[in-house]
Parts: sequence; structure tokens; C-alpha cells
Amino acid sequence: MKRPAPLAWRLLRAVLLVIAALIIAIEEWGWRPLTAWAARIAAWPPLVRLEARIRSASPRVALVLFLIPALLLFPVKMLALWVIHLGHTKTGVLVILLAKLLGTALVGRLFIITEPQLMRFAWFARALGWWRATKQRVREALARSRALRAARRLRRRIGLWLRRRVRRFR
Repeated sequence: MKRPAPLAWRLLRAVLLVIAALIIAIEEWGWRPLTAWAARIAAWPPLVRLEARIRSASPRVALVLFLIPALLLFPVKMLALWVIHLGHTKTGVLVILLAKLLGTALVGRLFIITEPQLMRFAWFARALGWWRATKQRVREALARSRALRAARRLRRRIGLWLRRRVRRFR
């Protein structure tokens, strides 16, 4: 198979890197804080007991429990799209955002609870290993990229500028 032209390949790779970086950013800035929030709520005694039962479930039951939130939220999101179609854009978008936030928190928490059972499925273990390795490669590629280094320099300059401004007001 012939390799694509070098310029086209570099452009495609750059676009894919940006998409992967966005997915990782969403995971880092969304999944982790929302999962931590769900963990604080899970300290409530009835939820502690429920989580203990989930942890002791079989791998197949754990898989079903892990998938339920996504399946239940799909109709809610479709309903929100219908509400948007009816002209209630703000309400529809708000429902989608709330469903996404709550769904992410719940799925994240369920993943933490069910990961040991899910890892007993070879296909799941391979997929998760692939995702973690891909995430690491993207992070390394981003760390080497000129754009990210420039963005970090700009962020440091802005931070320094802001600290100087704050000192002037004191």
C-alpha cells in the first residue's frame, strides 16, 4: 500500500492529534471531577451498601450495571433534541448538559466500582489497555508539539502578568 503524501499525512495526523487531545481534555476536566463528586455522594450509607453489592456482582452483572446509565440517558437526550426542535432551545440544551454531567458522574463512579469485574473480559481488558496506551502516546505527542509549548509559555506569561496586577492593588 502506498503511503499518503507527506504533507497530507502530517495534516491528517495533526487533525487526529487535536481530536484526541480534546477527548483527553474532556476526560481529565470532566470525568475525574465528576467521578470525585459522585464518590462524595456515595459516602451516604445506603449508597455504601449498594456499592458493596455491585462490587460483589458477577462480571456479566457488572457489565450490565455499567451500561445501564448510557442506555437510560439516550431517550432523555432524544427527548431533549425533540424539545429543541419544538423551539425550546435553551431547555433542550440544558437537559442535554445535565444528562451528560450526571451520566458522566454515574458512569465514572460505576467504572471505578466495576473495573475489577470488567477486566475479567479479555476484550474489555484489551480495549482499556489500548485506550490507556493511546492516551499516553497522545500526551507525549502533545508535550513535543510546538503549539502546546507555545500555549504553556503564554499561560505562564499571563499568570505572571496577573500576579503583577494583583500585587499593585495590594
